[in-house]
Amino acid sequence: MDLSTLKTVPGSRKARTRKARGFAGKGKTAGRGQKGQKAREGKKLRLSFEGGQMPLMRRMPKRGFNNFNHKEFAVVNLSELNKFDDDANVDVASLKEAGIIKKELSGVKILASGKLEKKLTIQAAKASKSAQKAVEELGGKIELTSKD
Repeated sequence: MDLSTLKTVPGSRKARTRKARGFAGKGKTAGRGQKGQKAREGKKLRLSFEGGQMPLMRRMPKRGFNNFNHKEFAVVNLSELNKFDDDANVDVASLKEAGIIKKELSGVKILASGKLEKKLTIQAAKASKSAQKAVEELGGKIELTSKD
């Protein structure tokens, strides 16, 4: 056996479709139908074009307002921070490691839901005033990393 005797497996190679060659299969109109804009040579229509009819995306009603500057924060409640030891430094990496948040998004926001029982130093993008007050009452502090 040598390279000159090798043959492909039957069915593994398929000849390309030769359109517009004769009348059988994809001959004559080459699968484009009879006449019309899409049958012409050089047809270039955008994806949503519907032949002059008002396109679906323009017919659908628009609702609301989507702010492209919107920032979404990963929310952490005070009760979830009881997992950490006393005098621990809590930042994004430690919150991910503890399984409290999955994604950082635009940053972490601390909310005052639940009761905190430990003194912690927390680094977050935002925090509610009541959460800051609750942490400071226990002798901890919240360092805000974001300016807004």
